[in-house]
Amino acid sequence: MLIRRETPADVDAIRAVHAAAFTAPDDGVPIEATLVDALRADEGWLPAYSLVATDPDGQVVGHVVATRGQVAGQPVALGLGPLGVLPDWQRRGVGSALMHAVLGAADARDEPLVVLLGHPDYYPRFGFRPAVELGVTPPQPWGPQYFQARPLSAWRESIRGEFRYAAPFDEL
Repeated sequence: MLIRRETPADVDAIRAVHAAAFTAPDDGVPIEATLVDALRADEGWLPAYSLVATDPDGQVVGHVVATRGQVAGQPVALGLGPLGVLPDWQRRGVGSALMHAVLGAADARDEPLVVLLGHPDYYPRFGFRPAVELGVTPPQPWGPQYFQARPLSAWRESIRGEFRYAAPFDEL
């Protein structure tokens, strides 16, 4: 498996990864599949944080993205997600590799904070904890139990307040 930045040739494969990873009960297109396209068109898009995992033949089997978010109106955080892996590649370390890669890239680029909405039993293994412990509150209507944050090397205690995702998340 190789982790690399997304290229324009990967767009359709990324959409297919999220469609397969987040199959909807009504067989409709999952919002994660169209969310990435909307994020690409948003001013919060940061190409350095759109990463794919490829198999030995170069086929895209996983994707993660982080976009610019704000805390108390300041662009001092990243909103992570979606992260998707093709079903045949799940539980094989692809998601973990993508998570470590995007967190490493964010830390290397002096991002202070990464936040996400996710299961509170899964993401602590990557250093995430309830964001409210850091003084960062979730945007409405998200509850604090699933809103988690990971401070990075550039973290400052002064980063406090309500988090706001890139605009396409408001459409969810």
